[in-house]
Amino acid sequence: MREPKIYFVYILSNRSKTLYTGITGNLIQRVRRHKLGIASRFTTKYKVVRLVYFERFEDVHKAIEREKEIKGRLRIKKIALIVSVNPAWRDLSLEWFERHPFQPDADAIQRRLSS
Repeated sequence: MREPKIYFVYILSNRSKTLYTGITGNLIQRVRRHKLGIASRFTTKYKVVRLVYFERFEDVHKAIEREKEIKGRLRIKKIALIVSVNPAWRDLSLEWFERHPFQPDADAIQRRLSS
């Protein structure tokens, strides 16, 4: 028997606490795309790459409904939702994408080339 498909509703933020709510069938891949700046113009422009909240669903319709519900909330309600499970606004995906010590730092290289 095939395993059920899992869907995620997630909220990303940045240091300024700009919020982005989305839905995906592969949270790790989607967050990686946001971090690389290739998932959304909005998240790329505002550097919204910190995963601060997510929920799991086995029913895509319930996931879509929940995403719409969260997007329709006032900002203060979204913040309360995040703080209820992640009061420090920690990046929940931080360990997923740790850089190997010998991997070049692309940002540092880019800064040197721009100077």
